[in-house]
Parts: sequence; C-alpha cells; structure tokens
Amino acid sequence: MANLKEVRNRISSVSSTQQITKAMKMVSAAKLKRATNAIVQLRPYANKLKELLSNLSASLEDGSSPFLQQREPVRVLVVVVTSNRGLAGAFNANAIKTANNLIAEKYSEQLKAGNVSIIAIGKKSQEFYERRKYTVIGNNTELYNNLNFHNASLITESIMEGFLKGQYDRVEIVYNHFKNAAMQFLITEQLLPVPKTELKKEEVKAAPVDYILEPSQEEIVAQLIPKNIKIQLYRAVLDSVASEHGARMTAMDKATENAGDLLKALKLSYNQARQAAITTELTEIVSGAAALSSN
Repeated sequence: MANLKEVRNRISSVSSTQQITKAMKMVSAAKLKRATNAIVQLRPYANKLKELLSNLSASLEDGSSPFLQQREPVRVLVVVVTSNRGLAGAFNANAIKTANNLIAEKYSEQLKAGNVSIIAIGKKSQEFYERRKYTVIGNNTELYNNLNFHNASLITESIMEGFLKGQYDRVEIVYNHFKNAAMQFLITEQLLPVPKTELKKEEVKAAPVDYILEPSQEEIVAQLIPKNIKIQLYRAVLDSVASEHGARMTAMDKATENAGDLLKALKLSYNQARQAAITTELTEIVSGAAALSSN
C-alpha cells in the first residue's frame, strides 16, 4: 500500500506540472503573437532605412560622420540581449555563450587588458556578467516592463555618447533573430562604427539610385545615421523578445509532452502495483480459507 500511495502522489504531482506547462504554453503563444506583429511591422522600415543609408553613405568619407570613423578596437563594448525570465530552453544560455565566444575569439587581448565592457539587456545576462566580475554598465532589466522605441533609444544614446567620447572604439551586439516559433538564430552585428556595405559586382554595374536630396546629402546622412543606429538596436531587442516567447512556447510544449509520457508510465506502474496487491490479498484469502476448511 505504501508503494501505491507513493505512485499516486507522483501521478498527482506530474499531472499538476503538466497543467502548468500547458498554461504557460498558452500564455507564451499569446505573447508571441503580439511580439511577432511588432517585429514584422518594424523590419521593412529598418531594412529600408539601412538600405537608403548605405546608398547615400557609399560615396561619403569616414570623416563625414563621427559614427563612420573606423578606429583600432582598443576599447570594446558588447551588448548582450537576453530575457528577464528563464524556462525558455537554451535561449539565454546560447546568447551568453555566443557573446563569450565573440569576446574570446576577437577581443581576448582587450579582455586581458580590462578594456571589454558589457551592456546587458535582460536580467539573465546582467546577473551572469556581474557574478563573473565583468565591467557591466548600467542596469537595463526594467526595459521589458515598458518596451518601446523611446526607452530603447535611451540605451542607444548612451552607447553613441560613449563612442563619441572615445570610451568605446567598437560596439558589437549579440541577440536572437526570430524566424518562427521553433527557430531562432543567434546574430552578432557591429553596431558602431557603422559598417559600410560592400557592393557586389552586379550591384556596381547596376544604375545608381537617383534620389532628390534636400537640403544636402551630408545633412541628411548626419540625421539618418543616429536614427538608423537606434532603429537597429530596437529591432534587435524586438527580435529577441519574439524569439524568447517562441523558445518558451516550444520548451513548454516539449515539457507537456514529456509529462504526458511520464504520466502514462506512472499509471502503468500504478496499475501493475495495484494488480499485484489485489493478487496478494486474494492469495491470502484463499490460503486462509483452505486452512480453515482443512481443520
């Protein structure tokens, strides 16, 4: 009976867990829909702005904008975008691992010299790098409580200001790119200085894009570059949010499936134990009756 009671308790526990994972999957699915709408609506604008800026700045010198100036990367800033919460599979761990690999492979000398700084967007990356005594700038864990372009731009403006002051010579960003609920790709992009797009041979032969510029190309580019930097970081955060909900929904779906398999195994084990107990009781009754009849 003790064994039966233990199995019943495990069945009850696993059943409760299954209901929780089902509920979390449904919540993530609803949040994923909103997050997907946000990133899908922003992407065309962000991509077109980037394309427009590439066409305009192709003929400009590096000195035409301080954000185009290429410098030796003595001081490096890495922006790591994760989430505030877990239960999303390897979503956060993979982003942090990618950032660590980037630092180890490209900026190991800067790290040894203490010239690598981190801006963590998300509680998971914030806690990870603070525990390991990295130079973590600020605390941006509240961004997800009210995520919008203005609040994301405040982070970007501080990054741009640091770049202009020479606090960073290069800024890289690591985030999860959202493709669909089941697929997210880790992306590493250079945010500053703004990389110039290399034109392909077929693009060089093609006719140049003819824009009517007012007041001038230089003034327009001077306004577009800071705006583009803000848009690219905001897009990365929205991509990460959608990826987070997709990863959590997938993880909860898998957890629900695993709980279902475990429930089947436990119910089978319970029925076998119950059958064995009944058989034992019947055997004892028959044996007792036989003993009485023989007397």
